[in-house]
Amino acid sequence: MYRILLADDEGIVINSLSMIIEKNFDGQFEIESAKSGRMAIEVAERFRPDVIFMDIQMPGINGIEAMKEIRQILPSVIFIVLTAYDKFDYAKEAIGLGVIDYLNKPYNQKSIVTAINRVIEELDTRREKRRQDLQTKEKLETVIPIIENGFISSLIFQEPFEEDIENYRELLNLNVDYGYMAAVMFGEALRGNYLTNAVGSAVKAQTVYYTKVKDIIRDTFPDAVVGSISSNRIPVFVPRRDLSMDYTERSEIIERSRVAVREMRNATDIQYRIGIGGIKRLKSCHESYEEAMKALYSSKGSVAHVDDLPISVSYEESYPADLEKEIFEKLSDGDVEGCLLRSGKFFDWMKDKHSDDIMSIKLKALEFVLRAERDMYRSGGHLYEFESRKDYLSRIIDMDSMEEIKAWFLDKMKTAAANMTTGSSDHTHYLIKQALDYIEKNVGKDISLNEISERLNISSYYFSKLFKEETNEGFVEFLTKTRVEKAKEMLKDPARSIKEVGSDCGYSDPNYFSRIFKKSTGMTPTEYKERAGSGL
Repeated sequence: MYRILLADDEGIVINSLSMIIEKNFDGQFEIESAKSGRMAIEVAERFRPDVIFMDIQMPGINGIEAMKEIRQILPSVIFIVLTAYDKFDYAKEAIGLGVIDYLNKPYNQKSIVTAINRVIEELDTRREKRRQDLQTKEKLETVIPIIENGFISSLIFQEPFEEDIENYRELLNLNVDYGYMAAVMFGEALRGNYLTNAVGSAVKAQTVYYTKVKDIIRDTFPDAVVGSISSNRIPVFVPRRDLSMDYTERSEIIERSRVAVREMRNATDIQYRIGIGGIKRLKSCHESYEEAMKALYSSKGSVAHVDDLPISVSYEESYPADLEKEIFEKLSDGDVEGCLLRSGKFFDWMKDKHSDDIMSIKLKALEFVLRAERDMYRSGGHLYEFESRKDYLSRIIDMDSMEEIKAWFLDKMKTAAANMTTGSSDHTHYLIKQALDYIEKNVGKDISLNEISERLNISSYYFSKLFKEETNEGFVEFLTKTRVEKAKEMLKDPARSIKEVGSDCGYSDPNYFSRIFKKSTGMTPTEYKERAGSGL
C-alpha cells in the first residue's frame, strides 16, 4: 500500500481527486488531505506520504515553499504539482524539488490516472532497489567478517601473495600501504602480566563479541579491520597513510584504549588488556602484532604501547633504519635490483658518515651479509654447508679499500637476493641428482621407488611427482630405460651370457628380462647380441 497526501485549498478538488484514486486504484492508497501549505507540512511530517498532490497557490505558505519544507523532512517524497495558472515561472522552481508531473486545472480523470501510474512505477522501482540493497547489505554483513578475518590472518601469518593483499585491500576499501596492529587480550583476572582462564573467558566473550566488544574496538580505532576471537585475543589492524605518529597522537590512542578497556569490562564482566605495536608496511605487519604481544607481556598495565617500552630497537638519530628495513624487504621478495640499489645506498651512507672507521664498516657489511644468507637459508630449499663461509672473516679483514669492501658486500647481497626464490628448484635438483646417482650405482639391484624415497626422507608420492617433473619420465620408465641401456652395452661383450647380463641389470628372471628388452628395443637380447657380434 502507498500513502498519498492531497494538498489543495479547494475542498471540491480534494474530493474529486479522492474519488478518482479510490475508483481506479481501489485499496492501493491510504489518503490524507490538507487545505493550506502549513497543514500540508504538518500532515507530511506525521503521515510521511510517498506522494503529494500539491496546489501551487494556497493561502499562507504557498505550494512551492511548502514543498521546500517537506523536502527537508522527506527527501524521497514524490510531488505532483496542480495549478490553474501559467506553469512556466513555477516550473523552474518545481523542477529542482523533484516534481514528477505538472497538471493544469481543470484536469481530467485520465491525466490523474496516468500521473499516478507513473508514481506507482517509480515507487515500485525504488522499493525493489531498496530490497536488493538490503539483500546485498545482509550478504555483506555475513561475508565482510570472513574477509576481514582472512586479511588479518594473512598479515599475522605472512600467508598472502601480493595479489591476495591487493584483493583484500580492494574488498575492504583500504587505500593505504601502512598500518599497525593491536592485540585485545581478555581473561578472568590479571596475574602479573598474564590474564587467567583464557578458555572460559573466550567462550564468555564470544557471546557479546558482535553486540558489544567489536563496536567498542571500532570506536577506539576508527577505520580498523577487526579480526575474530582467537584463543583469548582479538587482533586488530589499524590503517595508516605513512610510517610516522607523533607523541600527541600516540598519547590519544593510549587514552582511548584505556577507556575501551573499562567499557568492555563493564559490558562483559571480563578483564581486558590492549597491546599496540608500531607502524609497519603491510607486508611487515606481523612484526607489529609481535610487538603488540611483546608489549603486553613486558608490562602489567591495561594498555601497553611498544614505543613506551624498552623492547624495540632504538637507533641513533642519523642511522638510516628505514633503508636497512627496505634492504631486507627487497631481499625477502627476491628483488635483486631493489636489494642491490638500497644496499649500495646504505654502503654509501657508511662511507660518507664513517669513512674514518673502516673496521665498523667491515663489521656492518659482514653483519648484513650473514643476515641476508640466514634469511636465504630460512626461505627453504638450500643446502647449508658448515664450512661454506669460513673465509668471510679473514677476507674482509684483509681488504684495504672501500671499493673492495663494497664490491664484496654487494656481490654477496646480490647472490642472497637471487637465491631467495630459487630454493625450491635447487632442492628439487639436489634430490633428483641423489636419486639418479643411486640408480646408476645400484642398477643391478632390486631398486624400488619406496626405497629411494625413504633414503631421501620424503614421501613416495612427493618423490614420484618431483621425479616426473624433473626428468619428464616416470620412475619405473626411467629405471627400465637405464637398465636396458646398460644391458645393451654389456651384450656387446661376447664373453658375457644373456642370463648374466640380465642378472647384472636387475632382472633375475631371464624370460622377464627378454620381454622387457624386446619391448624397449624391438629385438630379443639374443638377436641384439648376435647383431652386435657381427658388427651390424
